[in-house]
Amino acid sequence: MADEVNRRDFVGKAMGVGAALGFSRQLAALPPQGRVVGANDRINIGIIGVGTRGGGLLRQLVRMSEKNDKIKIVAVCDVYEKRKREAQERSKAEFATLDYRELLDRKDIDVVIIATPDHWHAKMANEAMDRGKDVYLEKPMTHTLEEARQVWQMSAQTKRVLQVGSQTTSADQWWKARKVIQDGLIGQLLMSQGSYHRNSREGEWNWKIDPEAGPDGKGDNFIDWKMWLGAAPKRAFDADRFVRFRKYWDYSGGIATDLFYHVVAPLNICWGEAQFPYRVCGMGGIYVFKDREVPDTFTLTADYAKGHSLVLSSSMANSTHIPGLIRGHEGTIVMVDHGMFEGRTDHITVTGEPRFKEEFTKRTGGEMKLVIPVEDKGPDAHMQNFLDSVRSREKPTLDALTGYKAMVTIQMAVDSYREGKILYWDEAKHKVVDRPPKLA
Repeated sequence: MADEVNRRDFVGKAMGVGAALGFSRQLAALPPQGRVVGANDRINIGIIGVGTRGGGLLRQLVRMSEKNDKIKIVAVCDVYEKRKREAQERSKAEFATLDYRELLDRKDIDVVIIATPDHWHAKMANEAMDRGKDVYLEKPMTHTLEEARQVWQMSAQTKRVLQVGSQTTSADQWWKARKVIQDGLIGQLLMSQGSYHRNSREGEWNWKIDPEAGPDGKGDNFIDWKMWLGAAPKRAFDADRFVRFRKYWDYSGGIATDLFYHVVAPLNICWGEAQFPYRVCGMGGIYVFKDREVPDTFTLTADYAKGHSLVLSSSMANSTHIPGLIRGHEGTIVMVDHGMFEGRTDHITVTGEPRFKEEFTKRTGGEMKLVIPVEDKGPDAHMQNFLDSVRSREKPTLDALTGYKAMVTIQMAVDSYREGKILYWDEAKHKVVDRPPKLA
């Protein structure tokens, strides 16, 4: 018990003060925690946060458990009594709580699903891994860059499996594009582009509010507002902030963190290696929906030290996408011609540049355009990949390091927009800087 207390005291202090890079080396000396799940063992699951997204994951896991008795939801948690009760009834979990710490303290839980507002992601994930539990962490990985680095370090040093929940990264098109690039078919990588567009009369994230629910609510209507706020700035209860938190900087990065994560993460897979950016700029504004702090229209541009660029477009007031593609010096890959990175597609297209016809056709058997079929892996692929990794201890599709590198690009774009300037990433120091750092 003394060893466990000392470990938690150390980790708590490290997480709380934003540990220096030496943190990971210190943590490496601490003993590993948690059960190793065998091939025939049942994986016991706890879910923290069962609102819109977490409720969807709960329903997915219930469906999967009905087909496979080797996985089971044993505990659920939410600060909203109604959600907690309904989740327990739907999942038949034996335990339900308003306090996530009670869930993490259970020795029978192997895996924790975290689908809370962004500002809770890092703290819960780190505490779960410290208690020897593997983690499925909904996107965005964290609320800040420092938190993302800490989650990556904790995963590496505790040897816990962490999957970031951008489910599209388990789709086949990114991996087919990755092979095309690795085979040299499009030559030197130059530019990737993508988008995430939506439109509505009400404005994105304006989910329905229950006027009876709140910290003074009785029974099903009770919300533990103090717990929900956590380390965020203290405020009187605000139902709009509780239900529509993605509109506010205290808990979210808006479009960039909620939606661009589904674009930047799969592109990092396509490139063949996840990469930190070198230079990032975020621009946009609140042009239509004035009920929020975050922009309703946003663009991200980034340059990478390997010698290529990224251009992303988004608006919550116009639903027209641009194709998701990667340009090389000798050819172009279109991964999603409809532009919807989370949408289904049955092919990718590779087209050669006319000036490189001889080289391109030599590799393709005479064709200047290839249509490569992709497999539909179904809606459970990402979660199944995570559960398989829990058993095998192999790296999942969207591991902590890949998730961290994607988070750096996205959060730098948010900070660039808010600060009104281009920002640079010093990879040697894992730090955002105002001036171009020296490249290795």
